[in-house]
Amino acid sequence: MRTWGRLLMVCACSVLLGGCWDRTEINDLAIITAAAIDKAEAGEIMLSIQVFIPRAVGGGGVGGPTGSADRDLTTVLSGKGVNLADAMSKVQAKLPRKVFWGHCKIYLFGEEAAKEGIADHIDFLVRHPEPRNRAYLYISRGTAAQILGIESLLERSTAETLREYASLHIGMAVTLVDFRNMLNGEAQAVALPYIQQGSELEEQKQIQENSLLMGTAIFQRDKMIGTLTTKATRGLLWLRNEMTRASVSVRIAQGQGMVSVVPIRATTKLIPTIANGKWSILVRIDTEGDIVENGTLLNMMEPESIALVEKAVENEIRARIELALFSLQKELHADVSNFAAAFHRKYPQKWDAVKANWDSLYPQVQVSTKIHVAVRRPGLISESAGHPTSPDPKE
Repeated sequence: MRTWGRLLMVCACSVLLGGCWDRTEINDLAIITAAAIDKAEAGEIMLSIQVFIPRAVGGGGVGGPTGSADRDLTTVLSGKGVNLADAMSKVQAKLPRKVFWGHCKIYLFGEEAAKEGIADHIDFLVRHPEPRNRAYLYISRGTAAQILGIESLLERSTAETLREYASLHIGMAVTLVDFRNMLNGEAQAVALPYIQQGSELEEQKQIQENSLLMGTAIFQRDKMIGTLTTKATRGLLWLRNEMTRASVSVRIAQGQGMVSVVPIRATTKLIPTIANGKWSILVRIDTEGDIVENGTLLNMMEPESIALVEKAVENEIRARIELALFSLQKELHADVSNFAAAFHRKYPQKWDAVKANWDSLYPQVQVSTKIHVAVRRPGLISESAGHPTSPDPKE
């Protein structure tokens, strides 16, 4: 009996060891790096996917013989369907390998598709087990498929380029998880990075490099209702406490020139108040920065000069915030500035009474700012190197 028991245990363990029965070899996969969704005719959508070309990234790929350095690393395939799943099946029919979403880093939506609503598309990306919830979302001016065709001299694909833009935090950086959180938030308004193709540089009738201009697309629920400019986007980043890397260039009247400051730390706090039936909010910003360029005759080692720069930077930040709020409150009536969440936290009962009408109340909220800027490092030199105040004694 002991022998039979041991034999039975060995057989049971052997069944558990067969863990590769459903494996899929990487050579059988078509790896998606970016996906673009556009509106098509007759109520359909067009799905375009960017996939790696295995022969281009293999042993005879970039840098190999016979001019293989000019070989494209990616290709774009498209298919139309009544929804994203149907379009995906049409794309799959064009490929001999199984489409794999696990490495898709970018989801691009065309402007027309965004205005129609992207709720159904988001449902596919969230419900399907393969797409990554940490991939970044973008809205493109025109068709999203055109963005996939932009060539970059530094990155291997459009997906890598857009991922690097998101990591730099030049504009909004929104993942699929962030989109869902904003859509389920108090205001149900969403802000996504908005890109458009910049000027084209043509050499020998070939586009060598295309710039991407960054703004912000504003959504009410799941439909795009407008955009913010690049400058207004900077103001929105200050409001949302997401300003991490940007330079602020200001003009100093006394010095007749420009001074550039790079914030190294920034904190934004929203302080809501309800008094006598009036809703107001104080935007308090504390930031520290370094002077990286001085185009004036001021000596940045003097406290008076530093004070002038700090005041000018405060005014510039305030102007950017006011520009963003004018578009959000007066034109779009969309609260992507997190005001609703601030009021909900401090006044939960009063918020419950007005949340159904927040879209009409938000434009009436009075906003004031209190900004404190501290310049910590004036740089390695005191006076401007390009504008000396006294002649060089060696000349």
